[in-house]
Amino acid sequence: MLAEMRIEGLGVIDEATLELDPGLTVVTGETGAGKTMVVTGLHLLSGGRAEASRVRSGAAKAVVEGRFDAPPGSPAAKVAGDAGAEPDADGALIALRTVTPDGRSRAHLGGRSVPVGVLSDLSDQLIAVHGQNDQLRLLRPAEQRGVLDRFAGEELLNALAEYRRVRDEWHTVAGELAERSARSRELAREADLLKHGLAEIRAVDPQPGEDDELVATARRLADADQLREAATGASFAVTGSPEGDPDAPGALGLVADARNRLSSSEDPHLRDLAPRLAEVEALLADVGTELGGYVESLDADPAALEQVLARQAELKGLTRKYAADVDGVLAWAKDAEERLAGLDTSEEALAALAARRDELAGQLAERAHRLTELRVVAADRFAKEVTVELGGLAMGQASIDVVISTRWAEPNESHALRVAGGDGGDALVHAGPDGIDEVELRLVAHDGAVPLPVHKAASGGELSRVMLAIEVVLAHSDPVPTLVFDEVDAGVGGRAAVEIGRRLARLAASHQVIVVTHLPQVAAFADRHLVVDKQAKGGVNSSDVRMVADKDRVVELARMLAGMDSTETGRAHAEELLTAAEKDKQSSKARRKRR
Repeated sequence: MLAEMRIEGLGVIDEATLELDPGLTVVTGETGAGKTMVVTGLHLLSGGRAEASRVRSGAAKAVVEGRFDAPPGSPAAKVAGDAGAEPDADGALIALRTVTPDGRSRAHLGGRSVPVGVLSDLSDQLIAVHGQNDQLRLLRPAEQRGVLDRFAGEELLNALAEYRRVRDEWHTVAGELAERSARSRELAREADLLKHGLAEIRAVDPQPGEDDELVATARRLADADQLREAATGASFAVTGSPEGDPDAPGALGLVADARNRLSSSEDPHLRDLAPRLAEVEALLADVGTELGGYVESLDADPAALEQVLARQAELKGLTRKYAADVDGVLAWAKDAEERLAGLDTSEEALAALAARRDELAGQLAERAHRLTELRVVAADRFAKEVTVELGGLAMGQASIDVVISTRWAEPNESHALRVAGGDGGDALVHAGPDGIDEVELRLVAHDGAVPLPVHKAASGGELSRVMLAIEVVLAHSDPVPTLVFDEVDAGVGGRAAVEIGRRLARLAASHQVIVVTHLPQVAAFADRHLVVDKQAKGGVNSSDVRMVADKDRVVELARMLAGMDSTETGRAHAEELLTAAEKDKQSSKARRKRR
């Protein structure tokens, strides 16, 4: 939930802090005092559009800061974690939005600068702002379908997830089949080229690193005489003459003689040096052995050199075409094999793809039909519950119908889905990501009236009440903990206003509800009452926000009663409203406990 919001330099508000609690919070104030700036601040915290005109005149910038409770493991905490944001020591998550007079905007979350879109993702999990402009969302068919799906609950959402899984695979297979069929000649030519290249490489059969090894071997064979002379001379110098000439003992013989002389000396210091010469002697013996083996391995056979050069020529033929070296050629061959596996344009391969597409289409049609069945069942319950709520909102003669229809495919539409028609034949439907259904909310204004789309049948005030009724019905399935309503009571009064307050209080039993209102009947149901006051200082208007309780709250309600704050009658009426609202809330709590 939203625990606190601080506003600075926004509209007429110079600086204000709103401390919020669970339950129902109302924000009131005179017209022009700046109540809507509270909602504007929430829009900014939700990643909404930043407008330079909202920055207070003379202010360096507008600042909106919100402190949210986002428990570890919650969807909101995951959004913050993915953005690198960190909660405060008390677990609170601080979101900040600034707007400068030139319209530039910056966003911060958990002490870290983030894109504005991150605040939008966060608000999707934490807060929903409903103003009169937001009621326009009810006009969109996709939104109406989403409302019904949320009401239907987990069974439908699971069916929708399964439908989307099958649909994704169906799209993939159908697209691959269409591509292969349309590009069959081009793909066949590409496949032939890949096959030719792979055959050429397999015929040569290059081995990893073989080209480097052949270079070293060719050099050794070409320079065998020079290498033999150098190695033999070095061997004589190390081990001495093979005939045992005492005049050419070699380094090994000289070191052995030196070691013997030191070992037989009576001087301890000289004897201590003998083991070190023994190590040198062993090392020279190893070098001499390796030199002897190297000399024996040298082969000056011209035929062997010719074979190496011929092999190099074969490998160069591959490296000229496919890669810079043999390892690159082998990598090309691996990629070519993988590519070739996906280029099968034979009739058998195309037939297999077509069969898989048709199989998936059948599965998709079944899942689409299941979605429709679940929506039809949910639509009936949803319409009845919303109609009951409308009856309590002074729209007793009105009722809601939820019409579910099939979205037919457009002519020549790609990936149209064939389903069984009601007449026993087949029909082509548009298989969208949410199914094949169109959902429309229709309002029957009174008995005998023709059902019309909600936006055509309802006035502004009625549309507000329809939306509130829907929110109350959806409360059990809405994952967003905080709901904000901006003057949803516009255009209503009297008993309808009392019923709106009662339902907002009921909604506050499961959500944090923040309401900007001008109706005292609604404000009387609040658990916390905030007032936006406007003051003029030095010819400049500014507003702040204060909490009212007890007598101050009675005075504010009396003011809302047509400016009756200065009369005993007005205050008595305000006290009567508060008493009635409190009794109603206590009665509702008692009923919930009995359940």
